[in-house]
Amino acid sequence: MSELLSWLSTTEIQIVYLATIICDLIGVAVLMTTIIRSAFNFFIHQNTRVRLMLAQGISLALGFKLGGEVLRSVTVRDWNEFAILGAIIVLRAAITWLIHWEIKAEISEDRQFQAEQKLGEVRRFKKRKANDVT
Repeated sequence: MSELLSWLSTTEIQIVYLATIICDLIGVAVLMTTIIRSAFNFFIHQNTRVRLMLAQGISLALGFKLGGEVLRSVTVRDWNEFAILGAIIVLRAAITWLIHWEIKAEISEDRQFQAEQKLGEVRRFKKRKANDVT
């Protein structure tokens, strides 16, 4: 019975390490893909929404990295490791919150810009219509 518990404990730790590595790799892959896409859109297409795309990608990548840190907390053995891991989780959560705040601000600015463009189009249309009548 003792051997079975030891084997289960070892297996659990190995599975958690593997899942942590997978989460970290997915986070890195998402971040690299986002950087490449954003650079491509900025330099090739002259897209002005690159900041929003980049912020959303970074937020998603940080979510995967944060998930990896939470999984890593299962294998913590002493209080020193737990304190370091807790600090990392708090910092990543704070960065994620700040990025979400930036995304909301960017979306708000984008909507305001679009509304101003539509208003300008309406004004130009009315001006043209008034010129056509006279």
